[in-house]
Amino acid sequence: MIQDIISAYMVLPNRITVPLIGEVELAQLRFPMPKGVLRIYFIEAQNLEVKDTYLGGLIKGKSDPYGMLLVSNQLFRSKTIKECLHPKWNEVYEALVYEPSGQHLEIELFDEDPDKDDFLGSLMIDLTELHKEQKVDEWFDLEEVTTGKLHLRLEWLSLYSSAEKLDQVQKSIRTNDNLSSALLIVNLDSASNLPSVFEGSFGCGNLKERRASGLVFCENADSLCRELFSGKKVSIDPNPFVKLTVGQKTCTSKVRYKTSEPLWEETFPFLINNPQTQELEIEVKDSKHKCSLGSLQVSLASLLNEVDMTLNQQFPLQSSGPNSTLKLKMALRILSLEKEVTSSHPSSVRVRITSQSNTCVPPKPQATSSPTDIQPSQNPPCTPPPDTPQGKRGSDGSPVRLADAGRSLSSLGIGSSHKRQSHRDSTPSLASDISLPCATLELQQRLQQLQNGSGLNLYPLGEVQLTVRHSSQRNKLIVVVHACRNLIALNKDGSDPYIRLYLLPDKSRSGRRKTSTLKKTLNPIYDQSFEFSVSMVELHRRTLDIAVKNGGGLLSKNKLLLGKTLVDLGSEDISKGWTHWYHLTEDGAKKLMQT
Repeated sequence: MIQDIISAYMVLPNRITVPLIGEVELAQLRFPMPKGVLRIYFIEAQNLEVKDTYLGGLIKGKSDPYGMLLVSNQLFRSKTIKECLHPKWNEVYEALVYEPSGQHLEIELFDEDPDKDDFLGSLMIDLTELHKEQKVDEWFDLEEVTTGKLHLRLEWLSLYSSAEKLDQVQKSIRTNDNLSSALLIVNLDSASNLPSVFEGSFGCGNLKERRASGLVFCENADSLCRELFSGKKVSIDPNPFVKLTVGQKTCTSKVRYKTSEPLWEETFPFLINNPQTQELEIEVKDSKHKCSLGSLQVSLASLLNEVDMTLNQQFPLQSSGPNSTLKLKMALRILSLEKEVTSSHPSSVRVRITSQSNTCVPPKPQATSSPTDIQPSQNPPCTPPPDTPQGKRGSDGSPVRLADAGRSLSSLGIGSSHKRQSHRDSTPSLASDISLPCATLELQQRLQQLQNGSGLNLYPLGEVQLTVRHSSQRNKLIVVVHACRNLIALNKDGSDPYIRLYLLPDKSRSGRRKTSTLKKTLNPIYDQSFEFSVSMVELHRRTLDIAVKNGGGLLSKNKLLLGKTLVDLGSEDISKGWTHWYHLTEDGAKKLMQT
């Protein structure tokens, strides 16, 4: 849970500020202005791999490709083009970039399938070079696959604090209503003198009188019954939160409980198509009673005439208390290229090669943090590709898998603590139980020997203790292997147990997890944690396969299966997690034993 909170919070633009000296402008530190906006034209791909086959692979079909794009914590998903190896998406995305240095545009392509989406290639582009180039229009070779190219047009839009370029920018985007000409940053600071919430019946004065006295009336059955039987009317402090809306995008602040003087200190970005016609609509509401505490409308055109297109003041709330105000800081910035690039030479933008680096794992993005909508477009006909130049590639870095084989968008988890392997890893491991059919037979024979002896306990193969929890925020199944007890001994010194984990039906090398091997013990303690990228929806169709094995060299005669268990993941409590002892069997089919 701590990791979930940290991974969600410690992503730009979020910052933790620790003032070391006085007279520090904390607002500037806490709410930095983005360095720019990255506009991504996701155009087309060519010569993608064939993933859909029929009759056991005898007949090759096509693929149903779609793309996943990640910039910082902003995740975008393209539409799916059916049965096409040369798809044309022609979609546009816009992402805020707070610091180009060290940031990347990560792209992965997948073939959409009913059960498990197949990987079609990846790409990682360094935003530092793109910031210098300003504009790039190229074909890029896809990584981690044998064939495939992707056509992108990328534009770095700088922020301008004067309205001089607005007319020019609007002319350039007038054919597309989904493109932005400006960026609005709203710093929600605080509110003062919010009205108290009055609980009572409709006979207690009219609305105007209640507003004038600093009360907001809320009618509900509980408060009405309380008044009827107690003869009292209740006035309480509100639990305020704020909804901010521009066009189709709405942002919601955190709730501040039982206060008429809430402090939020939150920042919300809005990409604006036309600041001359759009408005910022704000409503302060009470979270408990769902009633309005006041509202405010600000025309964005008014910011165009302000110094530095910035406004920082207390705004009086409408339909609220007599002295209710909301403190806001709003900054409008025009989006434009610094220079028009028309060079025919290949750009210096680097594409990081996936096989040559150690990767740091980025946090899971949240779908609600995406700052722009995907531009819808009609599915074009699938046509053979024209002759196009090859894109350039660089020599460092590695992407992290953006989507981990799930049809649902919520299953597209970001990152993994295990470095992604190439697609030869999709074949079953030589160490898997499928490829060792004698393992179960040997285990059954040893179990029979135990049963023929004396002192057979209730669980002759022992037990394994696991903690299982699903993080919906990170789309991760988290499995903690704690310990085993009462394992069978393979020799006079005991056994050398380790634990292998699969999330069925995936038994590929890349899907395998295993603990370290502990020597000469029947009661090993591991306390090791493992993660699987999977959505909550998909989790109900998956099973956790746990096998306790005896370690040893490749030719060791004692490299045997000590016991198995299967964990049902369909429980509603998996988001809360549980810790259980599971008894081991020769086939893993028996139910768990809870303690």
